[in-house]
Amino acid sequence: MVQAVDEVISRDLPQAIQLLREMNENVLQVIQLVDNMLERVKKGEVSTDKGLSFLEMKYHMLLSYLINLMYVVLRKCSGEAIERDPAIDRLVELRTILEKSRPIENKLKYQIDKLVKTAATGPTGETDPTNFRANPANMISNLNDSEESDSESDEKAGDKQEKTKKGVYVPPKLAAVYYDGDESRAEKQQRLLERARKRALGSSVMQELQEEYFDRPTEVSQADVARATLVQQRRHKEEYEENYFTRLPITKQERHKARKITTLGTLGDELTRFGDLRALEGGAGSSGPSGASKKRKLSKGKKKGSKKRRFH
Repeated sequence: MVQAVDEVISRDLPQAIQLLREMNENVLQVIQLVDNMLERVKKGEVSTDKGLSFLEMKYHMLLSYLINLMYVVLRKCSGEAIERDPAIDRLVELRTILEKSRPIENKLKYQIDKLVKTAATGPTGETDPTNFRANPANMISNLNDSEESDSESDEKAGDKQEKTKKGVYVPPKLAAVYYDGDESRAEKQQRLLERARKRALGSSVMQELQEEYFDRPTEVSQADVARATLVQQRRHKEEYEENYFTRLPITKQERHKARKITTLGTLGDELTRFGDLRALEGGAGSSGPSGASKKRKLSKGKKKGSKKRRFH
């Protein structure tokens, strides 16, 4: 037992001596720093009148904490008991207050950094961002202006409402549009080309060529794939109507698909519209921007010519 204690002492004694030497050096540095600070305060070089009371309270508590901690260490080194010592309760109280004051310190961090920067660099100019703050006088004037403008706008809106019919819903003129501002011209052309290529690969002409030249078994059916898809969609729609005892409206898109799958429509497309196949060779096909612009022009022309003159 005695031999084990001697081994522990021989192993820990050099480390303890080294720590004591470092503590003595640090204590001397702290004493020198405190003496210099006291001299500057006595000479009036450092003013403590305009400081933050929160920081002053924190420093006093830290100093009390260190004093009580050193007292406890002194009693332990002297071999005295620290049980039921008032210094222990005081340490617990100070530590609790310091821990609870951290949220307050985080909220005051910006103000503290601002004061430290001002003390280190001197007074700042008018363009310094740290001097920007709200001006209540300007806010009051802006509120008055906004109230006047609101009253004027309310009067104008009331006049407009009197002119318009009551109870008539006017839909908004703004509609959601796909944003392609970040897309370059080459990327847009590539996207249109990929869409035309997929459409060409899914056409009936390409399906017949694949069935003719590929080795896979041929599927024989009375109708094409598009017609079978339309029939399946109609069947699902009828089942839904029968189950829920309701009638679903036919949308414009469904009418367009049904018209496109008719015999004359598919025959005319297959015999006259070969531009879609050019996408497989690198072209944009007939579904490019030119086709869209033509459709827009035709639709505009129809709208202009659709107006009829009324005779009273």
